Amino acid sequence: MFLGTHTPRLDDKGRLILPAKFRDELAGGLVITKGQERCLYVFCMPEFNRIADELHKAPMTNKAARAYNRVFFASAHDEIPDKQGRVTIPAHLREYAGLDRELVVIGASSRVEIWDADSWQTYLSDSEEAFADIEEGELPAGL
Repeated sequence: MFLGTHTPRLDDKGRLILPAKFRDELAGGLVITKGQERCLYVFCMPEFNRIADELHKAPMTNKAARAYNRVFFASAHDEIPDKQGRVTIPAHLREYAGLDRELVVIGASSRVEIWDADSWQTYLSDSEEAFADIEEGELPAGL
């Protein structure tokens, strides 16, 4: 499980040093792809494969599933972190998420998210009040 908020920087070659507490789980390989709200999702390979299996179950006749699959898989980039825990974020993904130098990397349970620092602050300030006001029944059963 990925937890916490980290503030690494992107180097001049478009590389990110993964937070130390995430490295063991991602060391065997990872996939970076477009996420919602203009962030990037990072999955360890087993979790990406699990999600891919679930997405493949959607019928090809479902227009929303086709559209989501196209963007999700076409933008996906697989990589194995180097010995220093660095991964390269391809230019098309940096552009999509508006990544420059200052980043925020968050643990989001089964995935890691990479945000432009300013975009994260905007998202957080816009979302915290809604988070505080979530009512019973709006989240999955038992929460």
